[in-house]
Amino acid sequence: MAEISTRSEAPFGMRDKIGYMFGDFGNDFTFILSSSFMLKFYTDVMGIDAAVVGLLMMAARFVDAVTDVTMGQIVDRSRPAKDGKFKPWIKRMCGPVAVASFLIYQSGFANMAYGFKVFWMVVTYILWGSIFYTAVNIPYGSMASAISADPKDRAELSTWRTIGATLAGLVIGVGTPVFAYETVNGNTVLSGVRMTAIAGVFAVLAIVCYLLCFKLVRERVEVPANRERIRIGKLMKSLVTNRALLGIIAAAVALLLAMLTMQGMSGYVFPNFYGNAAAQSVSSMTSSIIMLLVCAPFAAKLSARFGKKELSAASSAAAAVVYLVCLAVHPKNAFVYVGFFTVAYAGLGFFNTVIWAMITDVIDDAEVRNGVREDGTIYSVYSFARKLGQALSAGLTGALLTMIGYSQATAFDPEITERIFKLSCIAPVIGFALVAICLIFIYPLNKRRVEENAAILADRHKR
Repeated sequence: MAEISTRSEAPFGMRDKIGYMFGDFGNDFTFILSSSFMLKFYTDVMGIDAAVVGLLMMAARFVDAVTDVTMGQIVDRSRPAKDGKFKPWIKRMCGPVAVASFLIYQSGFANMAYGFKVFWMVVTYILWGSIFYTAVNIPYGSMASAISADPKDRAELSTWRTIGATLAGLVIGVGTPVFAYETVNGNTVLSGVRMTAIAGVFAVLAIVCYLLCFKLVRERVEVPANRERIRIGKLMKSLVTNRALLGIIAAAVALLLAMLTMQGMSGYVFPNFYGNAAAQSVSSMTSSIIMLLVCAPFAAKLSARFGKKELSAASSAAAAVVYLVCLAVHPKNAFVYVGFFTVAYAGLGFFNTVIWAMITDVIDDAEVRNGVREDGTIYSVYSFARKLGQALSAGLTGALLTMIGYSQATAFDPEITERIFKLSCIAPVIGFALVAICLIFIYPLNKRRVEENAAILADRHKR
C-alpha cells in the first residue's frame, strides 16, 4: 500500500476554512434552489403534475448510482497535480454545473406542449444533478481528508462547510420568496419570469464561490492514486459490509427526508395554507440564524465532549418532538409556525454541522479495517445516498401532494391547504425519528471508537 505523505504547505488555518466554506456555498446555490423551488416551479409555472416531477427526481438517482461511483473511482485513480488531486475538478466543472442549473428554470417554455416541457425538465435535471453536480461535488467532499490529517481540523472544515450551506440557504431561502412571488387575483403565486432571472443570478454566484474555494484551499496530505485493479464484487462486498458507512447513509437519507421536506413544503404551507410568503422568508432567515449562532459555534465543542454520534442522535430526537407538538397545537398564525420550524431546525442543525466530519470518520474506519484509503469511492457512495434522500423527499412530497388533490386548480381550496399543513408536520416527524434510530442502532462510531481509529492511523502513517 502506498504511503500517504504530507506536503510542505502553509499550515492549516482560517484561509482553508473560509475556502472550504465557499465550496459548499457554491454547491448550494444550485442544490438548495432545486430542493426548495424546483417542484414548486414545475407544478405552478410549467403546469407539470407533482407526481411526474417527483418521479423524475427519484428516477434520476438510478443514473446517479452509476455516475457517482464512477466519479469516485476516477478521483481515487487520478494522480495529484500541481494544485492537488481534488481541486482541479472544482475549477473544471463549476461552469457546466451552474449553466445546467440555470437551464432548468426556463419559464419561457411554459406555453409549450406538455411532452416538450417534461422532456426539457428531464434532460436539464439529469445534466445538472447526475453529471455536472456529481463531477464537482465528489472531488469537493473527498478533498477534506487531503486538506488536513487532523480529525479536529476536519471537524472544523465540516463546521465551515455547514456555515457555507447555511449562508447559501439564507440567501436563497430569504431572497427567493421576496422576489419570486407576486399577488394575482388576491392569491400569492410564483412568477416564472422572476424565477428564471433568480436562477441566472445564482448560477453566476455559484461560479464565483467555486473559484474562491479553488483559490483559498490547500491540499496538504498527498493521497496517491489507487492503482489496484477494480474488482466490482470485492468493492460491493466491502461497501455492504461496512456498518459505519451503511449507518451514516441511512441516517443521512432520513435527515434529508426531514430537512428537504421542511424546505419543500415551505413553498406550499406558507403561501397556500397561511397566505403569507413573507413568513417563508422569515423562516429561512431564523433557521439560518440559529445555524450560525447556535449550531456552528457549539457543534464542534459539544461533539468533542459527548461525541458526534451521541450529539446528532439526541438533537434529531428533540426535533421530532418539536414537530409533534406543532401538529397538536395547529398554530393559526404563520409566525408561530415559524417558531416551531426554527426550533426543529436547530435539532437537525447539530447533525448537519458535524456530518461531514463523520464521513471522514467512516473513511478512517475503513482504512483501519482494510488497509486501503478510498476517500473518493466512499464519499461517492455517500453522495449517492444524499441524492437518494433528496429524491425520496421530493418524490414523496410530490406524490403526497398529488394524493391529497393538489393542483393548479385546487391550490387554495381550504380542505387541500389543511392537508398541506398536516403533511408539513408529519413528514419531518418521521424523518427525524428515523435519524435518531439509525444513529443509535446502526452507526457504530461512537466517541471512543473514533479516537481509537485516529490513534491507530497516526501511528501507522509514521512508519
